Amino acid sequence: METLERILAEHPFFKGMDQRYLELLTGCASNVRFEAGEYIFRAEEEANQFYLIRQGKVALEAFAPERGPIVILTLDQGEVLGWSWLFPPHRWRFDAQAVEFTRAIALDGACLRKKTEDNHDMGYEFMKRFSQLMARALLATRLQLLNVYELNP
Repeated sequence: METLERILAEHPFFKGMDQRYLELLTGCASNVRFEAGEYIFRAEEEANQFYLIRQGKVALEAFAPERGPIVILTLDQGEVLGWSWLFPPHRWRFDAQAVEFTRAIALDGACLRKKTEDNHDMGYEFMKRFSQLMARALLATRLQLLNVYELNP
């Protein structure tokens, strides 16, 4: 049987995480789904979760007034969407749109902030994992900016 705890344990983001932490995380998790074209979140909305993508594709977009939405990064199965729940003021910085039908696990940010505050070892483990995601997103943003510059010298 496929349980949330098992799904979390098998997701690449949580691979190798201590079983005690996975048990705590399960109480913060729920299954969600998004249709193609549906916005998962919009920039400046309150950020209270992050998502483990189980199936589908999600485009992370920035809006440029003269160009419209610019895809910064496309996320696939096995990847993680969102870290704005970690840092005040807990607002999304980008838009996220399902490119195709997408299934994910949503993890409640308020629940996780409380659990990581109560368990600093678990919090440290989260920060190590999320810092890798942030570094990847910053690199993707840099590459996108270089591409924009090349198109508009």
